[in-house]
Amino acid sequence: MTYAYDPELVPWISTIPQIVISEYEQIRRDEVEMFGKPQYVPPIPVDVRDVHVPGPEGAPDVPVRIYAPADRDGDLPGLVHIHAGGFVIGSIDTAQDDATSIAAEVGAVVLSVGYRLAPEHPFPAGLDDCYAVLTWAAAHSAELGIDPGRLAVGGDSAGGGLSAAVALMARDRGGPALCFQLLGIPELDDRLDTPSMRAFTDTPIWHRRNAELSWDYYLGEGVRGTDSVSPYAAPARAEDLSGLPPAYVTTCEFDPLRDEGLTYAQRLIQAGVPTELHHYPGTFHGSTMIRDAAITKRMRTDRLTTLQHALTQAST
Repeated sequence: MTYAYDPELVPWISTIPQIVISEYEQIRRDEVEMFGKPQYVPPIPVDVRDVHVPGPEGAPDVPVRIYAPADRDGDLPGLVHIHAGGFVIGSIDTAQDDATSIAAEVGAVVLSVGYRLAPEHPFPAGLDDCYAVLTWAAAHSAELGIDPGRLAVGGDSAGGGLSAAVALMARDRGGPALCFQLLGIPELDDRLDTPSMRAFTDTPIWHRRNAELSWDYYLGEGVRGTDSVSPYAAPARAEDLSGLPPAYVTTCEFDPLRDEGLTYAQRLIQAGVPTELHHYPGTFHGSTMIRDAAITKRMRTDRLTTLQHALTQAST
């Protein structure tokens, strides 16, 4: 199929890793070579440290990498950052550039979560790890230098889907209170029955076959699309989106996940949740890996500007 990609992206598409989720073990071993070493150089010094947070009951501790501006003045907003990877690949290492830029340019304490991955650890393991880090961050806000009234969650792709699920879980369990949710190109719906999911079978990085494998690994073989799937696994299934924190949702034109993101944003708006939606023509899932394209720079600026505004405006 031919796609009208942004002209600045076209020359670089052949250089982007073609991910095949079935080869997840190899991808994990080669992620540095595939995705490259961190490149972002922060404009200010950023302190970085690794900690282990108590996991859910009976589970191992969760590795967390904490980023914070070195020269802080008072408590800062906090963001629990959840990395991408289709629930199967990715790590706090692959998320380093994004987490560092948020700490440096938004002025936030960022907790990057090394949650357990499927298929070895299917739902709800990864989600439970992310929620455990959120509750830990809220309980330890004073020592982390986080303003508890400005605590947010966010991520891209599977990280966006997990962020939406964490927001649902926090609402339903009565906390911790979240001031914002950042849902970048989110993976939200296991039913795989949107026009974009049906159409985009050969797009770069993410396509229908990877989506099928992703959900099969996360939920278990034969579970996706059935009535047994929890809305905490697939937030698109949640019947009630009211009472959730304000949201920022992004979608890309030639992304199988496009329509589930658009629909979720529309449903948030209809439920009375303040929601900002940005849809980027000519882009595809992961096209931000092409860093020098104007559309990528605009997407990055939009994201950081929105985060800064949301976390600055929130108050205790």
